[in-house]
Amino acid sequence: MEGKKFDTGKPRWSLLPSGVVREIIKVLEYGAIKYGMDNWKYVPDANRRYYDAAMRHLDEWQSGGEPDAETGQSHLAHAACCLLFLMWLEKNGNA
Repeated sequence: MEGKKFDTGKPRWSLLPSGVVREIIKVLEYGAIKYGMDNWKYVPDANRRYYDAAMRHLDEWQSGGEPDAETGQSHLAHAACCLLFLMWLEKNGNA
């Protein structure tokens, strides 16, 4: 007998690259402790500021910079957080 699973057309979370989401979560956890959970949703002029922050982290990464001095996490993980924030803001009418 073969089991059934009706998951056609559902999101395939297994497509995410293994191990990298954990790095983004570490950055988010650090931010939640430092600023408060979901604080990023209420930052004034968030679109410009998170774009600027993402670009700063990408520039640091491109320049061969070490991990972020404050968190010890990859600049790419920080940039990914900023991009996720921007995506959320756009989806929720705040962009």
